[in-house]
Amino acid sequence: QVQLVESGGGLVQAGGSLRLSCAASGRTFSTYAMGWFRQAPGKEREFVAAISRLDRSTRYSDSVKDRFTISRDNAENAVYLQMNSLKPEDTAVYYCAANRGGGTGPAPYEYDYWGQGTQVTVSS
Repeated sequence: QVQLVESGGGLVQAGGSLRLSCAASGRTFSTYAMGWFRQAPGKEREFVAAISRLDRSTRYSDSVKDRFTISRDNAENAVYLQMNSLKPEDTAVYYCAANRGGGTGPAPYEYDYWGQGTQVTVSS
């Protein structure tokens, strides 16, 4: 019903920046919230950030607070994650996800649709 495709990942040195994009297609409703999660090898999926659709309220994990910024372009059905001051511990596959309920909660089970992920690697 809803397809999500991430892009913008790559290799960057510590202290550098990357901008991730997530394009949504299919049926998307005005109440959907969008989130970013990440998963490193051997670790469980971790919440990064989320944003509601209309008022654009946001939530961030403590590990990325003040470094990452989530935003969205509703006209283009796109969500972005600007990542600054990157650290090696940010290395992971990053996934975007959609929450039909519209909330910005940090739990993966709250999200109904997922992209396939984009790799971010930060070298020290």
